[in-house]
Amino acid sequence: MAHRINYYILSLLLLLLPQTFVLGNLIPRKTGPRISTTVTLDYGTFKGRHNKTSGIFSFRGIKFADPPTGDMRWTAPVSPPSQNLGNVNATKFGLSCVRTNQILVKNETSEDCLFANIFVPNNTHVNDKLPVLVWFHGGGFQIGTTHEFHPDLLMASSSQPFIFASFEYRLGQFGFLGGSEIAESGAINAGFLDQRAALKWVQRYIGQFGGDSGHVTIWGQSAGAGSIMYHLMANNGDTEGLFHAAIMDSPPLVYTPAFNDDYDEGIFQQFAELAGCGNGTTAAKDGQLNCLRKLTSTKLAKAGSSLLAARPDTLFLFAPVVDNILIKERPVEAYKAGRFAHVPVIAGSNTDEGAHWSSTVPDPAANTSFPNATETTVFNFLVGQYPSLTSETITTTGFSLYPLESFGGNVSLQGQQMYGEARYICSALMSTPAVPAFGNSAYQYRYDNPHLGSHHKDELQAYFSPSLDADDDDLALFETMREYITSFVTTGKPVSKSGPEWKPVGSDSGLSRIVFNPQNSAMEEVDNALTTRCDFWHGITDEVLT
Repeated sequence: MAHRINYYILSLLLLLLPQTFVLGNLIPRKTGPRISTTVTLDYGTFKGRHNKTSGIFSFRGIKFADPPTGDMRWTAPVSPPSQNLGNVNATKFGLSCVRTNQILVKNETSEDCLFANIFVPNNTHVNDKLPVLVWFHGGGFQIGTTHEFHPDLLMASSSQPFIFASFEYRLGQFGFLGGSEIAESGAINAGFLDQRAALKWVQRYIGQFGGDSGHVTIWGQSAGAGSIMYHLMANNGDTEGLFHAAIMDSPPLVYTPAFNDDYDEGIFQQFAELAGCGNGTTAAKDGQLNCLRKLTSTKLAKAGSSLLAARPDTLFLFAPVVDNILIKERPVEAYKAGRFAHVPVIAGSNTDEGAHWSSTVPDPAANTSFPNATETTVFNFLVGQYPSLTSETITTTGFSLYPLESFGGNVSLQGQQMYGEARYICSALMSTPAVPAFGNSAYQYRYDNPHLGSHHKDELQAYFSPSLDADDDDLALFETMREYITSFVTTGKPVSKSGPEWKPVGSDSGLSRIVFNPQNSAMEEVDNALTTRCDFWHGITDEVLT
């Protein structure tokens, strides 16, 4: 306990140091007004707060777009806001976007949710041009919020100052509903367009907070990392100058049909019917989309929740789809062809990414935690996530790559390994090998913590909120991980005072990655068996639509 107290005291002291001199590095500063608790933009004046303990100035709940409500549902965001907001209290987070599984919209969530949060280190001046780290949260594109991600520890671990920004984006049926009607009278992938608008907002305004619009790193976990993958391949890899580096923690390869495929059209029709706007109803006489735009937020939320319940073998119904505008192809196709942004990248995954997912689905025929589960149950679970997957592909090839005897006859362990690799592990490995060919560095990692667990999102505690069960070794590892990430943000290269050299992909023969382990972090080579299994998943993209 004493060690932990000292650890946090050290972190806070680092934040309080004058940031013209941090850990022995002289940071050149330019003249200009010093950032205080008030920042004025061309559409409002925002009053934030100064944390005297950490030294951080925070501006929370800054609207970066008009409310996407009523007729503006399922359209591209209007950003910056079209009206002057006057004086705004920016000391608290704004409302979170409505979750897909909600049945009532009140209090903490709203459709009016397009808010930014900006965190600025102490003693920053307007003209300092600090590096910027933009964070997009995870949650399967269906849930999640920025509110739980406080950058205090990250900023304390960095040898150089930077600005942290996070943004809300529309979720589920509000942000990722496809179908021809939306394409004709709105915008496909509205939630992704929110993120794109957020990055354009950074370009326009981050200088007012002391940031450098030409030095922006985008970072996300899970659906946030999947978002980063789509930003990298959007416009066939044209960044539009919105970012210069990217970090992906557990990027998912999600089922990615075209917006007008039978699957997406079916989702739209089923959702509209559940909302009372089905074809042929009086309410939809002027079109189903017009009908949906007239409903209350709660009515739309209930329809989304009912839709999830109607598909009990599926974890996530909503995600980006091929819109033929920004997203013109599926990720595996884009990465194989080199059609992605040629910027430095960090990507990685956790050892046990696939653990426990199947046990959460209500359908017993797809839940491998049940005592009578078989390999048929494993297939049913997988096809719930990738509806075009065929039984023949899994039984003839898939199960031979993941033989049941390798898992002690435990179909739950077999299923979790198959799903973890198909969705997260192999996509992380896919994201870096081609990067060096275009003159940039790429870095791979694997988070492996036997003490605290290495399941999906377990690595996030290293950056934002360590578990109370973390011991001295865990805390030392977390500090090292934060040093790697923040040095990548500020210098372009992940380095740590105490950790091993993190070698870029391609610096050795084979595919190498760093293993973050509290007992022994070190570089490792990705074994051929895993590469073969990933080749299998990436070779059946016509079935899994990834």
